[in-house]
Amino acid sequence: MKECLCKRACELAVYMIETGATVRSAARHFGISKSTVHKDLTQRLRQCNPSLYAQAREVLDENKRERHIRGGMATKRKYERLQ
Repeated sequence: MKECLCKRACELAVYMIETGATVRSAARHFGISKSTVHKDLTQRLRQCNPSLYAQAREVLDENKRERHIRGGMATKRKYERLQ
């Protein structure tokens, strides 16, 4: 069971590093919840593969820095559709 969780965490990390995906899009791609993706990347991956964790952490931090911009763009698109 634990090997399965480590494997999933590593697959998630590789996917996010290669694509620059957000937690939400990775969850949609793998068919799991956002909280599971976040837990896999922040807790399980740190124990299983510290070097991969460091790379995934960079992607997570970058997405966190940019999320207010994505939210603003989504709101802009919403109101453009209403006009």
